[in-house]
Amino acid sequence: MARAPVLPALLCLAVLALAGGADARRKMVGVYELKRGDFSVKMTNWGATIMSVLVPDSKGNLADVVLGMDTLAEYVNDTSYFGPLNGRVAQRMARGRFVLDGKVYHTYINDGKNAIHGGKRGFSKVIWTVKEYVAGGDSPYITMYYRSFDGEQGFPGDLDVYATYQLTGPYELSIRTNATALNKATPVNFLQHVYLNLGGEGSGDILGHTLQLSASRYTPLDVEMLPSSGRVDPVAGTSYDFRTPMPIGARIRQVMGGKVYGYDINYVIDGEGMRKVAVARDGKSGRALELWANQPAMQLYTGNFLNHTQGKGGKLYEQYGGFCLETQAYPDAVNHPEFPSVTVRPGQVYKHDMRFTFSF
Repeated sequence: MARAPVLPALLCLAVLALAGGADARRKMVGVYELKRGDFSVKMTNWGATIMSVLVPDSKGNLADVVLGMDTLAEYVNDTSYFGPLNGRVAQRMARGRFVLDGKVYHTYINDGKNAIHGGKRGFSKVIWTVKEYVAGGDSPYITMYYRSFDGEQGFPGDLDVYATYQLTGPYELSIRTNATALNKATPVNFLQHVYLNLGGEGSGDILGHTLQLSASRYTPLDVEMLPSSGRVDPVAGTSYDFRTPMPIGARIRQVMGGKVYGYDINYVIDGEGMRKVAVARDGKSGRALELWANQPAMQLYTGNFLNHTQGKGGKLYEQYGGFCLETQAYPDAVNHPEFPSVTVRPGQVYKHDMRFTFSF
C-alpha cells in the first residue's frame, strides 16, 4: 500500500481530544514549517513534536537528519517517542510512585513496573494549542501551550506549559520551555526526544559518529534503568567517558542499555546555567551538531530498541539508526532526595532551554 505524504503546513487534521480532563471537544492537529534559507524544521502540535530538520552537508546536499514518520496518524500511534516533548515528568519513575509534602501519589505505570515519560498520556500524547506562528523571516518561530490538569496521569495540580521552537541563527534551532504550577506543588521534568542521524535519517547507523560530552560524572542505572543506588560516579576509566571525542560505536559492546548493548545512560553535565552539553560529528557528510542547555543532566540513548521500525519514505530504522541527547533533570529524582529537586511550587516557574547548532 502506498504511504501518504507528510501534510503541508497549515493543512490540519481534525481529531477528538479531552480538554481539561472534562468535556470532549474538537481540536486541530497540523504541521508547521519554520524556514530560514535552506534550513528548515517541521513541527506538529501533536506532542510538540519535531518531525524533520533539513540541513546541508559539506557539499551542499540537503538531508533530513531527524528520524520519524510520514503521517500525523503514525505520530499519534507512535510508541518510539520520535521527536516529542515528554512530560509532566519525563524519564523513568520507580513504581510510578512518589511522596510530596507527606502525601503519596501514584502515576500511570507504562514501563513494566514503572512509569516513563509522564505516563500513557503524557505531554507527547496530547494536542498543544498553537499560540503564535511565524513561518519565515530572520527568526521564524512557533509557540505552543498546554494546560495539564490536576490529577492528569496521577500528578498533582494544574500546570501551564509553554514551548517555543525558533530558528534563532543560521542553522540554529532554539527550544524554550516553561511551566508554572498554579495551585499545588508538583514534580516537573521535560525532555526533547528527537532522534538524530547526521548522515541523514535512514542512511545507516550512527556508530561512526564522534561524540564529545561535557560530563565527568554519570548516574549508574540498574536492570530496570533506574538510578536505584543513588550514586553519582566518575566516568573516568569507564566506557561512558566521552570527555574527548570518541566514535559512539567504539565501546558500545561494553555497555548495556537495559537488556541490550548500547547507551541509555544519564550524564551529569559539568557546570551550571546555559552551557555546552555535547558535540557530535558525522565524518562522511561533514555535518556536526553542538548542543547547549541549562539542565543538570542529559540522557544519551543510541536507538538500542530500533528494530525494523517503520520510518519515512518506506525506510526501516534498525538498531543504532539514531541517537538522542535528552537534556533533563536527574532521572527518578522524585524518589531520591540526594538528587537536585524537581519540585515546582505554586507560582514558581520551571524553565528548560536548549539550543541545537548545526554546521557542515
